[in-house]
Amino acid sequence: MRPRMYGAMTAALLALAACSSPYEGDSATGADVDGRTIRPVEGCGRTSWTDPADRSPNRVPARCEPGAPPAQPLPERRSLTIATGTLSAEYVAPLQVALDKGEFAKEGLDVQLKVLPTPDALPLLAKGDVDALWAAPEAAVMNGIGGGFDIKWVAGNFSPDPASKSGLWVRLKDGESAQSVPMAGRTLGTMIGKGSVIAYPMEKALKKHGGGLAEIQYRQLGSADVLTALENGGVDSAWLLDPVWRKVDGEPEYAFLGGQPMGEPLGGMLYGRTLLTEDVDAGVALLRAYIRTLNTYFATDYKQNATFVTYLSKLLKPDKSLLRSTPSLQMDWEIRAGTTTRLQSAYASQGAISGEPLPESRTVTRALYEEAVGHTP
Repeated sequence: MRPRMYGAMTAALLALAACSSPYEGDSATGADVDGRTIRPVEGCGRTSWTDPADRSPNRVPARCEPGAPPAQPLPERRSLTIATGTLSAEYVAPLQVALDKGEFAKEGLDVQLKVLPTPDALPLLAKGDVDALWAAPEAAVMNGIGGGFDIKWVAGNFSPDPASKSGLWVRLKDGESAQSVPMAGRTLGTMIGKGSVIAYPMEKALKKHGGGLAEIQYRQLGSADVLTALENGGVDSAWLLDPVWRKVDGEPEYAFLGGQPMGEPLGGMLYGRTLLTEDVDAGVALLRAYIRTLNTYFATDYKQNATFVTYLSKLLKPDKSLLRSTPSLQMDWEIRAGTTTRLQSAYASQGAISGEPLPESRTVTRALYEEAVGHTP
């Protein structure tokens, strides 16, 4: 595979590329790796794992009992920093809740959430200045891995509810409708810009509207600026997350063109060398706390609990009525088979990566979350 170049950030990642992971070459199922023993976990049975090949929209996410998997405190406390692009988006809620409810602390982890855009966080992950990244396997991540950096996607985050309109929104011009919106040449506002995971679902939406990923002009904006830019005409279209899209839903000048596939998380937790090789126990402990948080607080339709919605609105800072106006996210720690392959195909269509696609064994490991729930494939 010829070298992949993606600006100065990729060059920095290449310079920082470190020794290979013990997970290098592991199977896509992530079985018992590097001599680590998988033991049954109390409260996590057959429902704690689903077949990665199952991409059906109505797939029920894996679940353990509330409070499971039980904490297994590390012998010595460990301080970890997780970088995230925002602290206010709903998909970050499990991290905020885990921190606030002491789930990380139960594992002997002192966790700090640090707001950093993915392009800024990746070099820090490479150097070990941050321990994990709550983001997605963007094109920049694929380029870094292709250049030799040891980073893997280790846990999913969510997929949308069927009633959600989180996704691609466009400001209509005279004579246009949601059924006919020529997208070629239009500007798109996103947090990541070209090379974002939204390229995968956008590719499907654009095919219906006379456009392609290479025909869109991308504008990288802060999370708080995407909607503003769409409303004031700074961009023609935008990728709006829950619950932000509710601010334009029903307005005649805006149209929803499509969103994330059902049942297929496109982001979550990314680890670098520190938690993949140097302190795997801490890496498993972090995922154990995250998974326990999902099972305890987000297992079902969490927005049916008015008290919990009030709590989330205080934690995330959005208006409570706006938070309640969108359906609950389908929180899901698992990773579907082939997602990074499909993502790389979309990135190639944008010109964000080049060369042969990376095999899943280099981009994903399920070994750590499988150990956390006690599943042996």
